[in-house]
Amino acid sequence: MAATAHVDTFARDHLPTRAAWPDLPDGGLSYPDTLNAADALLAGGAADAPCVRGDGFVWSYEEVRERAGRVARVLVEEMGLVPGNRVLLHGPNTPELIAAWLGILRAGGIVVATMPLLRAGEIVKVVAKAQVTHALVADALVEEVDRARALEPVLTTVRPFSAVEGRDGAFASVATGADDVAIIAFTSGTTGQPKGCMHLHRDLLATCDTFGRHVLRTQPDEVFAGTPPLAFTFGLGGHVLFPLRFGASTAPCAKPGPEPMLEWIARQGVTTLFTAPTGYRALLGKSAGMPSALDALRVCVSAGETLPATVSDAWFERTGIRIIDGIGSTEMLHIFIASRPEDARAGSTGTAVPGYEARIVDGAMNELPAGEIGRLAVRGVTGCRYLDDPRQSTYVVDGWNLTGDAFRMDEDGYFWFQARTDDMIVSSGYNISGAEVEAALLEHPAVGECAVVASPDDERGHVVKAFVVLASSDVSSDAALVTELQNHVKARIAPYKYPRRIEFLDALPRTPTGKVQRTHLRAMDRAES
Repeated sequence: MAATAHVDTFARDHLPTRAAWPDLPDGGLSYPDTLNAADALLAGGAADAPCVRGDGFVWSYEEVRERAGRVARVLVEEMGLVPGNRVLLHGPNTPELIAAWLGILRAGGIVVATMPLLRAGEIVKVVAKAQVTHALVADALVEEVDRARALEPVLTTVRPFSAVEGRDGAFASVATGADDVAIIAFTSGTTGQPKGCMHLHRDLLATCDTFGRHVLRTQPDEVFAGTPPLAFTFGLGGHVLFPLRFGASTAPCAKPGPEPMLEWIARQGVTTLFTAPTGYRALLGKSAGMPSALDALRVCVSAGETLPATVSDAWFERTGIRIIDGIGSTEMLHIFIASRPEDARAGSTGTAVPGYEARIVDGAMNELPAGEIGRLAVRGVTGCRYLDDPRQSTYVVDGWNLTGDAFRMDEDGYFWFQARTDDMIVSSGYNISGAEVEAALLEHPAVGECAVVASPDDERGHVVKAFVVLASSDVSSDAALVTELQNHVKARIAPYKYPRRIEFLDALPRTPTGKVQRTHLRAMDRAES
């Protein structure tokens, strides 16, 4: 690696050995050895162009740079930060959060962003793992972070966002190296030992110059918004990286529920939306009372979970926009398989994004032919570098990143999600894709949401079990509906795949990033057996 500007070399010292890194072909991209990603992003738009939109105000690119400079000055002059220190960033999606994120990078710090709903006991795991020394926190959440500081004294200094108000914004950004660590992003699960994924300054630009440039094709007049927290790298791309890299503007919404998001989209004239499949489904339901709320939209992106064809088609019918479905991961930073809207096939995740290559492999890393289900392996301009974690050797094998997903690839190079690798259902010797069963169930008007898992069975080893959230409280969750849903699935896919067990829930358990917690559903099933 090139020379570092980091005085505190903890992050570099705890990178995996170079031999444990994935292969990182450059994809035709080239960056200078000295690179501060915040400066590069803030150079994306003209000084007076709109950059960050709030409730009743707009900050220009120059104003955001000045506000980020205030943050950097407070970090260095009042909090004692030296380049390479890790800085906890904790708050909801707001303009102040974005300015703080940029300011940390300008000061030479490493951003460690956390979900705003995390509590002290969860925050302290992140602080301890990344040896976080400083924290910038939304004012309303300072008390929670102070509780974490009491549990983990490596965190020495906590300041609210309001502490930067009135400070001088003149600041010369630290000349970090392109290979210096810029962020440590933690995977969304907070139970057990969290995994910190280290991404470099050049990685932040590389995801813009691949997915952002070739799939999103962002234009300067676009306005971005979405539901994922900035601490989730899907949210970081949608709220910061992609709009700023291409001179567009971002309108973070601190209240991501469907009703406030719908109102926000209409009020801000949002053109580019990032949310999960459940978000699109919820917006479809709420938009009936605001028929013009979605009129400004041009580009819609989905990730986090597979996008059912029913949702994709319903959104297209309502808006005329084909959702860009993508798969990414915290380990890879952002999306590496997707399709441009005009090339999309409903139900397919798409093709490898320029700058990445993907294949389907068996347990010995042999490439499988088209049509066969196997493990998804990917490599490209970004890749997995865990923070001091033995799980590096299971995620990266033979230079490829193994995402933990089971896919098949068709003859045209389109990838079709089947399940998480550990979620594939084997029943009486048949391999069954939970996603296929879920898609069939979602075609029934009584089904609002569903999740399918393998349920232990003495005769078949496992059977398909569906957890179903009804679309309306007017529907009775009785034996007759169970039979109706089972017959509905049998009529659409091979009958052996139908859910032999169905349980109705008021809501599916989800992680802070909105992913269904299938491990929790499996545990519920075992407890009931």
